[in-house]
Amino acid sequence: MKLPRNPTRAVVIGSITIGDGNPIAVQSMCATHTQNIEATTKQVSNLVAAGADIIRIAADTKKDVEALAEIRSQTEANLSVDLQENYRLAKDVAPHVDKIRYNPGHLYHHEKNKPWQDKVKFLVDVAGENNCAIRIGVNGGSVDPNKAAEFPEGDSISPMLASAFDHCTFLDGLGFTRYCVSLKDSDPSKVIELNKRFADERPDIPLHLGVTEAGMPPDGIIKTRIAFEQLISRGIGDTVRVSLTLPFDRKGEEIEAGRKIIADIAAGRVRSVVDYGLKSLNIISCPSCSRVENEAFIELAQEVKAMTEYAADYAVTIAVMGCRVNGPGETDDADLGLWCGPKAVNLKKGTETLGSFRYTEILPRLKQELDLIIAKKTKSPV
Repeated sequence: MKLPRNPTRAVVIGSITIGDGNPIAVQSMCATHTQNIEATTKQVSNLVAAGADIIRIAADTKKDVEALAEIRSQTEANLSVDLQENYRLAKDVAPHVDKIRYNPGHLYHHEKNKPWQDKVKFLVDVAGENNCAIRIGVNGGSVDPNKAAEFPEGDSISPMLASAFDHCTFLDGLGFTRYCVSLKDSDPSKVIELNKRFADERPDIPLHLGVTEAGMPPDGIIKTRIAFEQLISRGIGDTVRVSLTLPFDRKGEEIEAGRKIIADIAAGRVRSVVDYGLKSLNIISCPSCSRVENEAFIELAQEVKAMTEYAADYAVTIAVMGCRVNGPGETDDADLGLWCGPKAVNLKKGTETLGSFRYTEILPRLKQELDLIIAKKTKSPV
């Protein structure tokens, strides 16, 4: 069975091309610290061996950029760089990569009095000068607050789409079309709606698909499969990322999962959502990446999953985040959120911060808060 494909335009990323009917590219992100050149280069090689078409690396500081230059000299892999608040690092990073990813929701952190259009023009100029593609990466947990304020509270989809459309229109106006878009959320149903609505309006733009913070296998793979099946089977999607919380030496499993999902869809092996048997309890956790400030985060996520098995039938969402970049905002929509720092774990209940706890202390306190939520859900009405 040949996969249906939307008529998106071609976007060159290093040695591959996405869109325009080309094979769906599978990618991952390094989990090693970028400044550890030996470990990062080894992981790049391992991901290439697993079949990765594109590999993303984070660069947040000048020292990261220096390391990235050395990593680039040791590999011919197609490299993408992930920029967060400091968009100006793009000028130093671009000579060493094939694609720049920026998040519209993070642009406001740096040089707050400067219009986002000026910042994006800077990125576009840098990309053009250095033969780089761009990904406009919109995430549900980090939407531009100015854009979110334009829509009713509780509507998380409209501001994401509006942000993506605004940025696409701006790039088009600059004459830069070598870009793709991602619209990600930890909820597969939102990922499906976001990408279907975007593709309906802009079928020409290649889409990067992913369920962000999908969590640990097997649930993380199932959530991703649910979204991919509904989108790729409709011709939507030109490159994919399976985002799993994994030990650093198992990152290749993201590539294997992505390729298997695509192969299954092509073979017509698509199931109904209810057939997957996901529990009501929803644990979301970010993929292990180079921004993780304490590797104990990965073990903690696994311990949270084991400890909460007794609550599997309750509709509660628990978020476990590995760094200060994603932690504070990406946990806001969860019933309980943990974001992990170098020495302590910050516990949240929705947007309310409950305190900071040592890694050895957090599980009993998390259980206490979870029990309170369950008791409230099961309390008989008066």
